[in-house]
Amino acid sequence: MTPEQKTQIEAATFQRLLQHLDDNKDVQNIELMNLANFCRNCLAKWYSAAATEQGLDVDYEASREVVYKMPYSQWKDKHQKPATPEQLEAFNKRQKS
Repeated sequence: MTPEQKTQIEAATFQRLLQHLDDNKDVQNIELMNLANFCRNCLAKWYSAAATEQGLDVDYEASREVVYKMPYSQWKDKHQKPATPEQLEAFNKRQKS
């Protein structure tokens, strides 16, 4: 496998992950954080950081739009549910670990 092929495969995998998350909007970010210690916002931060490493200026909000496929505020209004007390407890416990 060439470096270019590897990069193309990684890019396709990332795009498929974003599509999977988009297809499963019912999976809340706090659930992702509690189970896997990352969420859609983490992906946006990593995207912005990777752009910076390439000498590009892609701010966090622009990165969120890539991940959420719409402005974050719009996604939040349409799809984000309030966290349950149990989810918040699990999140806070995980953050202390």
